[in-house]
Amino acid sequence: MEVSVAAYVKELGELLSGSRVTGSNGEAMTLDEGISSSAGLILEARADGSKVMVMGNGGSAAIASHLHNDLCKAVGVRSLVFNEPPLLTALANDHGYGCVFEHPVSMWAEKDDILVAISSSGRSENILRATKAAMDRGCRVITFSGFAPDNPLCLMGTMNFYVRSDSYGFVEVAHSALTHFLSDTAAVMGGQ
Repeated sequence: MEVSVAAYVKELGELLSGSRVTGSNGEAMTLDEGISSSAGLILEARADGSKVMVMGNGGSAAIASHLHNDLCKAVGVRSLVFNEPPLLTALANDHGYGCVFEHPVSMWAEKDDILVAISSSGRSENILRATKAAMDRGCRVITFSGFAPDNPLCLMGTMNFYVRSDSYGFVEVAHSALTHFLSDTAAVMGGQ
């Protein structure tokens, strides 16, 4: 099997342009409509003083940290990321890894905040539990997932971005591009 940059970039481009976006009622929309609607939610949060919480595991944690940085710096919205190792390890040690995001979301989430949940599989217990906790507190949720099209995470959000691939590399690179485009769009729409 021959591997080439051109083939990789071609497949990545097809995955990005073929990403599925759905709203909370499962209604399909174009990628541009989904990004624009999600950017609008973020700008509403900025306008009303709400915050954006971002979370992910592994490579998705790196994407979450990058998005957090861009939301604060480029968009000017209050944002939190829950990837601090001492808190993660303390919660995992004392209560199990399933609660490492649920616990801080339960402490910080307020009605009308936004949770951005990033999970390649869309099946990570800690992401699903934290997403439910955010929803229970009246938060709006933006999800980024991949692998199976019926993964639980892509059915939970106000806005759901799904990349049709079972390759961590492709899903993570697509999520990175989509979240970067989201923050860039919010910055432009918000006059930053």
